[in-house]
Amino acid sequence: MKFEFPGALVAIFAAVLVAACEAPPPPASAPLSVLVREVGGGGAIPLTVYTGEVRARHETDLSFRVGGKLVERLVEAGDRVRKGQLLARLDPQDLRLSAEAARDQLAAAEAELSLARAELERARQLLAQKFISESVLDSRQTTVDAAEARVRQARAQSELSSNQAAYSTLRADHDAVVLAVLADRGEVVGAGQPVLRTARESDREVLIHVPEGRIGSISPGLVAEIRPLADPDRGYRGTVREIAAAADAATRTFAVRLSIGAADEMLPLGASAVAGFVDVQASGTLLPLPAVVQRDGRAVVWSVDGDGRVSPHEVELLALREDGAVVGRGLSPGMKVVVAGTHRLTPGQAVRAVPENAPVQLDAGR
Repeated sequence: MKFEFPGALVAIFAAVLVAACEAPPPPASAPLSVLVREVGGGGAIPLTVYTGEVRARHETDLSFRVGGKLVERLVEAGDRVRKGQLLARLDPQDLRLSAEAARDQLAAAEAELSLARAELERARQLLAQKFISESVLDSRQTTVDAAEARVRQARAQSELSSNQAAYSTLRADHDAVVLAVLADRGEVVGAGQPVLRTARESDREVLIHVPEGRIGSISPGLVAEIRPLADPDRGYRGTVREIAAAADAATRTFAVRLSIGAADEMLPLGASAVAGFVDVQASGTLLPLPAVVQRDGRAVVWSVDGDGRVSPHEVELLALREDGAVVGRGLSPGMKVVVAGTHRLTPGQAVRAVPENAPVQLDAGR
């Protein structure tokens, strides 16, 4: 039996199929999220900050006073050593032979002196008996004087050789920590060639590099606040101890050393730390560098109003620094300034303002 569907039913069925095949309308796009910072009383610049490295005030390159083959090294980098502790040793064989040769030369010179003195005494007796002339006695006296000079020379050479034999061992001059090993066992080193680098742990300081445009604001004795990057909540008092007389040829910055009187284990050698100086001449607001953009040749920041829309505002750009841009006129208290994502904004665009210090949130629905 053959069944036929009415025409109206077929039309309805076709319409349902077409509707089912059509794509759903696209969802409304969410507003762009931007990081904002609210301008207020905390926007003033309290500190000028530099990043540096914790160093020891006294660092010493230890070396042997004589050359030779390094046969023993008793410490490694990071070891703590005491004053007088044996650190390394050279092959003493050649130095020992040299000392023995110098002692033999001294013995020979002393024997020659004894013979010269004996001949001088006999010459005096013969002169008293009128068997020789005065000139012969003078010659014997000259021989004695020369033998005495050779004895003094041989004795000094013997003492020098004995000292050099003792120089085959390298000992610590003071309590310190080994920073680096510059020579290994089996290597032939020359006199004065660094073998170990040590540093005293008692006096620590922070080494920073200041641009030449700001070195004039730093002087010896200036107080700074030191904070280790590993523990930013811990602060130390630092004082400018030394300023380099000339700028570095490569970086064009001046090396500045800040002494720390109360350093502890939270400031280990080689650690990173920041030094902050109070900038009494600061008269602006510090913003991140991406917050200030150039628009038609003018410095502009983007602000978010109460309706969540952005608009550009011209500002006075005072300075560009490593830690941000210093902005003068153009900001008002309470203004929410976009500090990230400014390159994607257009006037009147709707955005979702996220405070820059807000905790990171993950979208679990994705």
